Amino acid sequence: MTQTGPLAGRTIVVTRPLAQAAPLAEAIAAAGGKPLIFPLLEISAAIDPQPLHNALAQLAEYSLAIFISPNAADFALPGILAGGPWPETLTPAAVGQGTVKVLAEYGIAGCVAPTERFDSEALLELPALAAERVSGKRVAIFRGDGGRELLADTLRERGATVDCVTCYRRSGPSDGMAPLMAAWRNGQLDALTISSSEGLRYLVGLLDTEGREFLQKTPIFVPHARIAENARALGLSNIILTEAADAGILAGLRAYNWPA
Repeated sequence: MTQTGPLAGRTIVVTRPLAQAAPLAEAIAAAGGKPLIFPLLEISAAIDPQPLHNALAQLAEYSLAIFISPNAADFALPGILAGGPWPETLTPAAVGQGTVKVLAEYGIAGCVAPTERFDSEALLELPALAAERVSGKRVAIFRGDGGRELLADTLRERGATVDCVTCYRRSGPSDGMAPLMAAWRNGQLDALTISSSEGLRYLVGLLDTEGREFLQKTPIFVPHARIAENARALGLSNIILTEAADAGILAGLRAYNWPA
């Protein structure tokens, strides 16, 4: 059957972790494109479960619980809710709307989160995280291994006691670059979508000279200015900055002036 739609005939790589890849892949397919799911980050439980166990044991002492990503919610919430209902005095917060959705699926409402930009800076601008609201309070940040320290450092500067709780870890793809290289060599890879600077670094590091030449020529759609900056720092130039989240990436793909 002939594909129709603004992305007809275009193969577009979706690099989100496998658990988050389906919505964007389905939207690309609905617009006539062919999604190629190739996660750049593999997600698994933290090597050391003790920090999460410690946080769960002290949960009632926190005033604010921040979930950095959907993965943080998925790895932390089963343990939290196994110990009883969500504490009424604990305010949930999230960096992005995808995480808000996951929290809601676990029955946790009233989440504090940005509605436009989805990053630590936007979350820190919200009144619930102002100094007069967090000073003297305990805050738990549920996150993956590594990552930016801006959120924790800023909240500490505002007078909060902050515990960073590593509940999952990220690693690069274990299957190698063969699927991408085959698509490039066959002229069947039209664009990549990149939603993580860390994933992008994995990609560039794993590609050989031929792969990097392909990457340099391929449009890369990114939903955040910081990822675009990191891409340029890695020597890439064909970068298309879109609006945030899957909806922004899809809009950018649909609006792009694809070559005939």
